[in-house]
Amino acid sequence: MHSPPGQFTACIRGVAALALIALEPGPFKTAQSERIGDPVLSGAELTIASAEQTCIEKLAQLFTGISPVRIPVRVLTTGAGRKRLQEQTVIEFGTAQEVLFSSILPLEFEDRIRMLNSDGSLDAWATVVAVRYHEGRKAVAARFLGHINNWIIKP
Repeated sequence: MHSPPGQFTACIRGVAALALIALEPGPFKTAQSERIGDPVLSGAELTIASAEQTCIEKLAQLFTGISPVRIPVRVLTTGAGRKRLQEQTVIEFGTAQEVLFSSILPLEFEDRIRMLNSDGSLDAWATVVAVRYHEGRKAVAARFLGHINNWIIKP
């Protein structure tokens, strides 16, 4: 979705809503005083379209037995022929064998990644099995390369 000038679009994670905020152009005035230059959002409009689905929710529809989860992880690329990259993200959906998360890494189908959580209870290798691009966002699905003993979703 492209926003008209003077508007920006924000995705509210976990709520699956799209928020459009229209700001009045020009100098801002405070509600308590008429001084120019105070950063107050007077006249802002908020429109929420809760029926909109996020990119990751659309990808999740392709997997059976998927459950919503919220697991913060660090994702590392293996660096095969490329520079090793990493990012902090959140696993938002999972099955016994797959995880879905949003990413800014240059991941492609069949890339191998490593996922670690902060307490070390998750240290798993996975292969990217799906990538979905939608409205400037990227959702990634990865399948574990083997059984994960302490994974929270059991078969």
